[in-house]
Amino acid sequence: MVEFTGERVVPGQVSDDLWSEHVARYAFARQYAAGKQVLDAGCGTGYGSSVLAGVAATVIGFDIAPDAVEYARSHFTAPRFLQAACSAMPFAARSVEVVVAFEVIEHLQNYRAFLEESARVLKPEGLLIVSSPNRLYYAETRAETGPNPYHEHEFEAEEFVGELENHFTNVRLLLQNRVESFAFHSENGSPPAEVRIERGGKASEAHFLIGLCSAGALPERRSFVYVPSAANVLRERERHIHLLEDELAQVKSWLAQTQAERDSILKLHAALKEDLEASNRWAQSLGAELEAARQRIVSLQEELETTAAGYQAKVLALEEENQAKTAWALETEARFTNDLAAKCDELAECVRLLEAAERTVVERTLWAQRTETERDQLSAKLGLVQASRWIRLGRKMRLGPKIE
Repeated sequence: MVEFTGERVVPGQVSDDLWSEHVARYAFARQYAAGKQVLDAGCGTGYGSSVLAGVAATVIGFDIAPDAVEYARSHFTAPRFLQAACSAMPFAARSVEVVVAFEVIEHLQNYRAFLEESARVLKPEGLLIVSSPNRLYYAETRAETGPNPYHEHEFEAEEFVGELENHFTNVRLLLQNRVESFAFHSENGSPPAEVRIERGGKASEAHFLIGLCSAGALPERRSFVYVPSAANVLRERERHIHLLEDELAQVKSWLAQTQAERDSILKLHAALKEDLEASNRWAQSLGAELEAARQRIVSLQEELETTAAGYQAKVLALEEENQAKTAWALETEARFTNDLAAKCDELAECVRLLEAAERTVVERTLWAQRTETERDQLSAKLGLVQASRWIRLGRKMRLGPKIE
């Protein structure tokens, strides 16, 4: 979707005044396009090509922007639309009768190439109708917002005519202005209409500059007035004034609210200013402390350098002592290593003897366990013998062994 950015007009996305300002130029050109082959250079969204197609034999609109060409093709069927540059028109020499270029030349870096191409494709009696905003007027109206970012070069009237005369034998300058007028018309406002312009303006004060250019004779000189709406302008202005009064009341309300907010902000600013002054005083005292600290740091750095030199000498002495201790440690380690090996051999022999002793202890333990078992068995047998009636009888009869 094509959106209005200020570079080109998009139907339905601009104000009525801006729309009328652009459509009026095509309504002006329409009177020179009847029954002719017409090119609309830099056609944009194609609305102007459609206006011309109502009376022209053929109309071809072309623009370098692909999105604009796509919009034109999808919204207007009568003209033919192409994507092409104004500095390199894809048309044969002397093939068309009218070239229209409205609000295009100021967008081109190489506008002279466009004028050369226009002269090339036009027939000997062909007509170029070209417009440009008046640089002097635009400098005033855009003093606060700055120049139009889409314009490469804007012209004053004298420069504009000079550039056109470099490429065309005959040039006529017309001025486009929005004017106050009085209209006498029927209810439907149908043409034809007689127009009388009481006093014309100066080229330096014009809104837009319109150039009629041809290698042959120019059309008859005549003025053209485009009236987008013939309604009672005074009545419309009164309605507009009422709307403005409502808006003004709203603005006054916003202003009162803004002033209250401003007073609150001023109070806050005063408090912040006091805080800032206190902070500045604190910062000044802190600065003095920092300066004293800086001087102390310088003194400490000097002491550090002196101490570092002493430490360096001490470190060298310690390194020499450390080297001697390292040599002693290596020697001691070698001696301990030999002693440790001998002790390990001795310990291995002790382990061997211990294992032999353990085997002996195991054997004697097993022998003791067997002996204890035999003793228990004999004790049991002896108990049986002692408890035997026959033994007791023999003892009484003093027969048999005496058993204690």
